[in-house]
Amino acid sequence: MYRVFFTNFVKMRHCIVHNSITTNHYCMLKNKNKNSIIEICPIRNIVSRFGTKWALLVIVILSEQEAIRFNELCKLIPDISSKVLSETLKTLETDGLVERKIFPVVPPKVEYSLTEIGHSLVPIIHELTEWAQKNMKTILDCREEYETEKQ
Repeated sequence: MYRVFFTNFVKMRHCIVHNSITTNHYCMLKNKNKNSIIEICPIRNIVSRFGTKWALLVIVILSEQEAIRFNELCKLIPDISSKVLSETLKTLETDGLVERKIFPVVPPKVEYSLTEIGHSLVPIIHELTEWAQKNMKTILDCREEYETEKQ
């Protein structure tokens, strides 16, 4: 996976440099986020947004509901603070994965649901979950072996 990423990065850099974007401009883009290429790298850019501790869980829960209110979502994820849930939902909304619908009533009613693109991510999350469940024991064994050898 890393080799594929690196190869794509090299090709992307080649395209940037040879499509009238100078090396200096490329370096400015790279330095824009503290020496990171996240803005111009599709994999890192996208995964960093929904690959957080809570975002994947929020997406899965939203996929199981047609629409859900903030407090209901909070109750379904008891370990998350309201602030972190709010930030997570804003990030997912910003990226077009979640839709926020406001109803003109008093008190205000807000519901969250997945967009079409958000729904398209769900099968990939399920595959990743299956992979993690299938390989978790092996990974935990490797971690333990590594820590034992390290001592």
